[in-house]
Amino acid sequence: MEIKYEYSRKRSEFGRPCVFSDLLAEVTVNIPPDPALAEDFIPQDPVDFAVQEGPVLAGHEVNTERSQVTIRGVNHVEGGWPKHVDPKNQELTTRYREEVEREEVYTKTIQRLGFVVEHYIKQNNTIDIYEEYFEEEEEEDEDEEHPSAKIICVIRDPNNPRRMCTHLSWHPDSNRAVAVAYCSLDFQESRNLNSDSYVWDVEKPYAPELTLKPSSPVVTLEYNSKDWYHMLGGCYNGQIVYWDTRKGGLPMEMTPVEFSHRDPVYGAYWLPSRTGTECFSGSTDGQVLWWDIRKLSQPSERLVLDISRQDQLKDALGASSLDFAPVLPTKFLVGTEQGIIISCNRDAKTPPEKIANIFRSHIGAVYRVTRNPFFPKVFLSVGDWTARIWTEELMDSSSIMETRYHSSYLMNTCWSPVKPAVFFTVRSDGVLDIWDILFHQKEPSLSVKVSNDPLLSLCSQDNGRIVSCATKMGNVSLLELSPGLCTIRKNEKTLTSTMFEREARREKVLQDKYKERLLREQEQLRAQPEQQEDAVQIFQQAREDFLASIKAERRRR
Repeated sequence: MEIKYEYSRKRSEFGRPCVFSDLLAEVTVNIPPDPALAEDFIPQDPVDFAVQEGPVLAGHEVNTERSQVTIRGVNHVEGGWPKHVDPKNQELTTRYREEVEREEVYTKTIQRLGFVVEHYIKQNNTIDIYEEYFEEEEEEDEDEEHPSAKIICVIRDPNNPRRMCTHLSWHPDSNRAVAVAYCSLDFQESRNLNSDSYVWDVEKPYAPELTLKPSSPVVTLEYNSKDWYHMLGGCYNGQIVYWDTRKGGLPMEMTPVEFSHRDPVYGAYWLPSRTGTECFSGSTDGQVLWWDIRKLSQPSERLVLDISRQDQLKDALGASSLDFAPVLPTKFLVGTEQGIIISCNRDAKTPPEKIANIFRSHIGAVYRVTRNPFFPKVFLSVGDWTARIWTEELMDSSSIMETRYHSSYLMNTCWSPVKPAVFFTVRSDGVLDIWDILFHQKEPSLSVKVSNDPLLSLCSQDNGRIVSCATKMGNVSLLELSPGLCTIRKNEKTLTSTMFEREARREKVLQDKYKERLLREQEQLRAQPEQQEDAVQIFQQAREDFLASIKAERRRR
């Protein structure tokens, strides 16, 4: 059936507006359903429709060029005086003030403004606009925050080829600058390299604030906490040099080569004294030398690191690290290349007596040793693949705590200056580990991949907010820590002290039991008749035990 209806209209009437009117409804056509078509109908179940109400966005990244920032000041000169009054002439300004104060308008103005100022002063004293109403809740939120760290700045060695960053030192005045020592410690690589080191302003990391020009590359740099403008440096050729930053980057004075160290100086510290001019240094030549920058022609004192206490330089151990805490002005720690930590006391009468105690700590060299700022008798060392915590109360014993063995070397460490249980370690694979031993003793609380190059140096600001890490390729990365890692909690110091005391007691009990077992074994050997075993049988038994242990380890894996 075909439905067709034709409309006809004149061409002149095309385009006219339609006029509609209300009509009754009527059925034009009726199409009944066809049952045969119902068999072909397939209902769709379920029916899903997706509707996106939000706009479609795209993310793009753009690497912009660094903007050069400069700091400039404005000198404000006193103004507001009439032309006939010279502001620099005190007599004219005083006379003009007296004339103005005698005028009636001045008195009325002061009285009128006095009521207004008094009203606002009372208003400020009534309401404290800086009062924190929910301070406790904010502290709870901070405690629940997960530890985190982000890189806020990277300082690069401006020279090419780039050199190692061997030491970092923060400026004592609000940590506004950081001194970086650049030196290549690889054998015969430092001959053709630049020997300059730099002081960088944290706010302007694009160019160094001061260039230090020593005669030999500097291995270590330290600010004087008493006189901020004095800097102490230990050179690669063994000399000790100091700068006065107010007079530029050229050294003020340096030690003679014949009286200096024979090897690179790996540690140099200022000593607390009345004059603020005394310091001491340690080197891998086996000597610790004391100096006074007012007279650097020869050392004032000398100590040979001979643990046999014979004071023989040929038997001395090389100092690979040095630590000094101002709270213990006569004691200092020396980490050696042979993995031994030596605790020294300067007040002893004879040089052999200055070696107070010996800690056999690591398999390889001790790269860093440092005391806890809250508990000076507790110190931290790093070397080979572990970091270990020691206490001077236990003589000739093992460490009270230690980290797990890592797959890469640990190169440096430092304590947090604000939290007694937090310390940092850097590894040769470019990872910074943050440890909180109140929560985890075998795993770090946070690990951050800072660089693909090995990390060599590490230093924290006094407020613990920013940690600086330096790489083998001359890059210094500044990392900002989350509030939970740089804010001390309630009772944290007490809990840390209790933990150290508990671990020290545990280690002492284990040490006593070990000594008892040795004595028991010696008594049993004395009681048994002397038996001479065949050397071949002893070797065969040791070989079988060794192979059995290897098979057991393979089955376990």
